[in-house]
Amino acid sequence: MTTSTKTPIVLIHGLWMTPKSWDTWAQRFRDAGHDVIVPGWPGIDDRTVEDIRRNPEALKGVGLKQIADHYERIIRTLPVKPIIIGHSFGGVITQMLADRGLGAAYVGVAPGQTAGVTALPLSTLWTGFPILSNPFGRNGAKPLSKSHFHFTFGNDLPRAESDRLWQEYAVNSYNRVFFEGVSSVLDEKGGVTHVDYGRTDRAPLLVVTGEIDHVVPPAIGRAIVKKYRSSGSPAVVEYREYPGRTHRLVSQDGWEQIADETLEWATAHQIPEPAAA
Repeated sequence: MTTSTKTPIVLIHGLWMTPKSWDTWAQRFRDAGHDVIVPGWPGIDDRTVEDIRRNPEALKGVGLKQIADHYERIIRTLPVKPIIIGHSFGGVITQMLADRGLGAAYVGVAPGQTAGVTALPLSTLWTGFPILSNPFGRNGAKPLSKSHFHFTFGNDLPRAESDRLWQEYAVNSYNRVFFEGVSSVLDEKGGVTHVDYGRTDRAPLLVVTGEIDHVVPPAIGRAIVKKYRSSGSPAVVEYREYPGRTHRLVSQDGWEQIADETLEWATAHQIPEPAAA
């Protein structure tokens, strides 16, 4: 139950992470007077990083639609439509929820692309290589190695500091999520991540990227925005790119600026409505 008169905020984490990855922004938004809800994906829920690593069974076979449905159920319990903010694959889920009309405003922080957005830089492909190279592991839950974490999340850091963050934050993958995300790129109509880019009543969407992000380079963020804008929909879609920022936009030094500017944009552009029926 919300206690603030300000619009509640739902934060959606990405692959290889838990709600803990949002501790920075969540507390800052709470300090600004918002109720902030940070649910875990199905199988993660409120479990610790250590517990998930020990027993990742609940992550196996879980796909993007199941995750989006999980968040929809949570959002529909709120008295008003929230601001929905997702990071990485959480940004894909955010766009899927936007297509269902569930938010007052949406922000994709280094968001993965939805169906039909074909930009796929080599660094992004390399991010998924440990998973995609084994199609027989489609329903598995592969651990994230420290070296791959350094490439995907810690490419601004010395290896030792990156390894420390791996220990604190990283969990196993939902392999099915990666396979579904990649297969949807070339299947705009039938892909799991299909959205109606031309939807006219979609609340405003902001896409945020980091200049040196290996997972979601700016080329992907720009392609997402272009896809929405070229649909002819009058719905607001804006783009911001931050220099010197990696995929770790929510916790890299200087995260406060991005959090504050994101919140300012979302509250200024939100379309308050009652909760979805």
